[in-house]
Amino acid sequence: MVGNRAIAYVGPKKVEVQKLDYPKLIDPRGNKCDHGVIVKLVTTNICGSDLHIYRGRFQAPKGMVLGHENTGEVVEVGHDVAFIKKGDLVSVPFNVACGRCRNCRERHTEVCETTNPEVACGAYGFNLGGWQGGQADYMMVPYADFQLLKFPDKDQAMAKIRDLTLLSDILPTAYHGCMEAGVRTGSSVYIAGAGPVGRCAAACARLLGASCIIVGDSIKARLELVKKAGYEVVDTSKKTPLADQVEAVFGNREVDCGVDCVGYEAHGYGPSGGEDPAAVINGLFQVVRAPAGMGVLGVYSPADPGAKTKEAKEGKLGVDFGKEWIKSPSLTAGQCPVMKYNRDLMMAILWGRMDYLSEVTNVEFIPLEKAPEAYHVFDEGSPKKFVIDPHGSVRK
Repeated sequence: MVGNRAIAYVGPKKVEVQKLDYPKLIDPRGNKCDHGVIVKLVTTNICGSDLHIYRGRFQAPKGMVLGHENTGEVVEVGHDVAFIKKGDLVSVPFNVACGRCRNCRERHTEVCETTNPEVACGAYGFNLGGWQGGQADYMMVPYADFQLLKFPDKDQAMAKIRDLTLLSDILPTAYHGCMEAGVRTGSSVYIAGAGPVGRCAAACARLLGASCIIVGDSIKARLELVKKAGYEVVDTSKKTPLADQVEAVFGNREVDCGVDCVGYEAHGYGPSGGEDPAAVINGLFQVVRAPAGMGVLGVYSPADPGAKTKEAKEGKLGVDFGKEWIKSPSLTAGQCPVMKYNRDLMMAILWGRMDYLSEVTNVEFIPLEKAPEAYHVFDEGSPKKFVIDPHGSVRK
């Protein structure tokens, strides 16, 4: 029987390669998944959201297999799968969604009502429904006919895999944030965070026709990468207030739209800015003009054991809502419904409409055994997007 190597979470700042059994067509509650498939991973990315787990800030059980950004080849098909075939190269949306409940039928696959018995939200490798992740050789994917995005031509897809691997999460997530914020032709936008999601958000704003695209971060290497790719930047570690820096770039203290690509491990502004989980949202309130459109992509958790205050440990944020209510803010938060966007973004990539994407994403392919080291480097603020290539499919 074929084995299965996987990256497992074993405690704060510690992940390891473990040898597991080959996956079966069975869900976390022991039910048969004849509607599922087994996927041989071609690429599986390390996401900024994985760092919340890695740091011990998002609660996860010891031994959980990480990885919710997965692309692979179908190698086994359940009896009830009609349209996906063995040999298909597919992108796996990070939302686990049944396609049958009310929310899925209304295209809200990010809040599927059936795939997690505790809350309306299922995800791979994220302690949301018990679904094991895909930072492995193989993974099981349920509801395959509904969930999987098949690439129309395998050779064409492999030639573009550096960009297509982003379709499982961060590219649709970034696009969702821009759409919910109201980014459109000619608009100006401030993107908080120059990690991989923030960099994808800059590329999506460009695809949507935004004029001035400003990305803020405190890590110099990430800002240099974004600046080199042709976007404007502000340094949130400087003494100069955020609105002043935006004005220096744009000529106005307020932009049309704002996108949060940081989440609850945010820090306050300036050289002495300590951890402040509300900092990014309050910053967006300041620099987005009325009516204030904001897409909040960053993860926020109801429990953060590593937070600095009692309120933050319980997920309670000091958001200046009363002060900013007058701006008629429109704020959409939560996970992205990946299936709402992934096919359109796939076509944009395949037809060369996002050839500039790789300039800013800075993908580096690594073997699976190098993943623990990559987690450490990424946690230290690396400007790279690490993509695991378990079988040497890309690195040949």
